[in-house]
Amino acid sequence: MRLGGWLVVVAAVTGCAVPWPDTSLSYRVEGDAIRDRLSAAPGDADRGRQLVSSRDSNCLLCHRVPDSGARFMGNLGPSLAGVATRLTEAQLRLRIVDSMRLNPETIMPSYYRMDGLHQVGEAWRGRPVLTAQQVEDTVAYLLTLR
Repeated sequence: MRLGGWLVVVAAVTGCAVPWPDTSLSYRVEGDAIRDRLSAAPGDADRGRQLVSSRDSNCLLCHRVPDSGARFMGNLGPSLAGVATRLTEAQLRLRIVDSMRLNPETIMPSYYRMDGLHQVGEAWRGRPVLTAQQVEDTVAYLLTLR
């Protein structure tokens, strides 16, 4: 739902197996980017590296990640080596939040957007895959990949 240029998504977390801290998600998309941080605290690159390398985020299924220590990495998506030289912080944020906004045919999931999605697993209905802080942590880590 759009209100005054702001994309607002409201999630009801009742009935979720695990309580989720983000109950109201809002962000503003400007062109190909989200300029404002989603969380009050800045991202932490070390936590972001753990997220990207974890099985929960599934980044390694599609992307080659330098220095991840992972033996098997996917090649469906672009390598993340040097991603910070190709994309700004704001551009990275949108790609994590809602890559489908840039490419409706992408296979990359929307990690923060919840509206308008189809075939969402029961455990993930009504909540984002990543919290606002986890998005910021991931962005902080990706900015180290020069």
